[in-house]
Amino acid sequence: MMMKEIGKILMIGGAVLLAIGFLVWMGGDKLKWFGNLPGDIRVKRQHFSFYMHVVSMIILSIFLSFIFWIIRRFF
Repeated sequence: MMMKEIGKILMIGGAVLLAIGFLVWMGGDKLKWFGNLPGDIRVKRQHFSFYMHVVSMIILSIFLSFIFWIIRRFF
């Protein structure tokens, strides 16, 4: 019984990753704004660069939380 649940989770996770990969592959040039939002921290100096995508990761977290909420609700 436990193995069926693990298999179901792996299949759903794989399908989600496949869908995300397809969207990035087909529309990657339209996602250039992601990672360059106001609130994302960028420090560039000679021989050093630092990127901290604060706002982008908050948006990604909200989106993924919503997707997983939908999956849990219907499955």
